[in-house]
Amino acid sequence: MISIQQIQYILTLNEEKQFQRASEVCFVTQPTLSMQIKKAEETLGNKLFDRSHNPLCLTPFGKEMIPVFQDVISEYNKIELLVKKKQGNCIEEVHLGIIPTISGYMIPDLYKQWKKSLPNIRLIIEELKTLEILQALEDRKIDIGILAGPEFNPRWRSIPLFQEEIKAFAPSLSLEEVSIDSLTHMHPWLLTQGNCLRTQMMHFCELNNLEKEDEWDYEGGNIQMLEKMVELHGGYTLVPENFIGSKQQQSYKQITSSIGEVPAREIIALVPKKSLKWEGIERLIRQIQLKYNSSQKKQNLTILSWK
Repeated sequence: MISIQQIQYILTLNEEKQFQRASEVCFVTQPTLSMQIKKAEETLGNKLFDRSHNPLCLTPFGKEMIPVFQDVISEYNKIELLVKKKQGNCIEEVHLGIIPTISGYMIPDLYKQWKKSLPNIRLIIEELKTLEILQALEDRKIDIGILAGPEFNPRWRSIPLFQEEIKAFAPSLSLEEVSIDSLTHMHPWLLTQGNCLRTQMMHFCELNNLEKEDEWDYEGGNIQMLEKMVELHGGYTLVPENFIGSKQQQSYKQITSSIGEVPAREIIALVPKKSLKWEGIERLIRQIQLKYNSSQKKQNLTILSWK
């Protein structure tokens, strides 16, 4: 059968889409990389890459084989990890992908605690949008993703972390509770496309067919900027409950639908079902659950879809 080295070359080429870039990443010459992949294809009896396309793309057979190759490399890498654990000198690298609307409060809240309680883990944190997290999990670039659910995939564990209410930042409104109807004539300040909170806001506030009154608008990449735009120019934006912290509570309003529903989102962790790093990941997850799971469950919460 094909070798581990050939599988690594195949996975790198699939990621880089060009022989030259893939050979540079693998620290070999382009002819060497090309020859090894051709040998692997001959051994398998099928082409993995369609070389007539630029950039390179997988054949149907290649698409079937890539997940298998990823599993092989994942299992192979466990050998070194198990040996280091046995020797007692193992520092695991755990790659965490997290969406910006969660990292904005979770990282400041828990970073120090994680560092203290996970001494044998080097936690590498990267902010990614939801679809980027799903792709990174698929490509084995991260070990755990934290995002708004629901999300179901037979290859991953989906672990509920906590639920959080979504409130309206609308300082111009005097009431503590506002209805969707009362927001209809106010300008909505939205996150950029790809942020799941944007989609949730559009679903709940019925903004799918939004027609803006003027041609000027701004879509922000972070909630703080949107709050600033609301303060300066009016309107409203949606903010997750845990993001508010000790800010002026009176500026944040509970939202209710015509039947009394309160918008919320469920925060989940996605972890590959086969993970040798599970012990450390589980401790990280437990700390999140302890931090944000309220003992008093709120009523009438409606979990919004991010899709």
